[in-house]
Amino acid sequence: MNATTNTAVKQGVAIVTGASRGIGAAVAERLARDGFAVVVNYASSSAEAEALVAKIEAAGGRAIAVKANIAKADEVRQLFATTRERLGQPTVLVNNAGIMKNVTIAASTDAIYDETFDINVRGTLNTLREAATQLADGGRVINFSTSVLAINLPGYAIYTASKAAVETFTRVFARELRGRQITVNAVAPGPVATALFFQGKTEAQIEQSAKMPPLERLGEPEDIASVVSFLAGPDGAWVNAQILRANGGFA
Repeated sequence: MNATTNTAVKQGVAIVTGASRGIGAAVAERLARDGFAVVVNYASSSAEAEALVAKIEAAGGRAIAVKANIAKADEVRQLFATTRERLGQPTVLVNNAGIMKNVTIAASTDAIYDETFDINVRGTLNTLREAATQLADGGRVINFSTSVLAINLPGYAIYTASKAAVETFTRVFARELRGRQITVNAVAPGPVATALFFQGKTEAQIEQSAKMPPLERLGEPEDIASVVSFLAGPDGAWVNAQILRANGGFA
């Protein structure tokens, strides 16, 4: 058997939230290469999601695009139902969808708080709640946090507070699933070269962020996708209830 053939091993079915662009798209592509049938979840970017599905299928993988706002519990229930109907029982959940607003506490608004916690916290809770009953035994849950949590960076209090909640969900959910052989972990990237990161930043700010890690560069979406691949694959089976800070030494 040719070890480089991406369809040689059928790993299962992976749901990747917020997968139409950036890190989510890289994760979806990587899991498809690993042999998973992939659900490319999106909230509004249908053209990008469908283009990603076409790209995965052209490379020999299986993928579908499913619209769902993860902040809405009924849409998350439908996301899981559609996955089961079209691809089979999900075995991996990757909670990548999230938003980041750079604002000081003094300048923050109720709207920014509500939007951030609705997507980053409520959205994660909604998917975990479905995974508790819908995910196959022996499956994997991979949440997303941030390495910014470790450095208390001004302007990121609301965002990092939402991700602190995600880290708590991760550790507790892993213990609540005792007996199911499901691992629950989170990946906490440092600065990654995506549109989300570049938005609103000057060249000087971008350069400063790139110099912070000892490896002296921004992360790439593929760097993070490789960590997710490890956690979703057989080599990650003994890692559970952990936060993996994939950041090049940023923090």
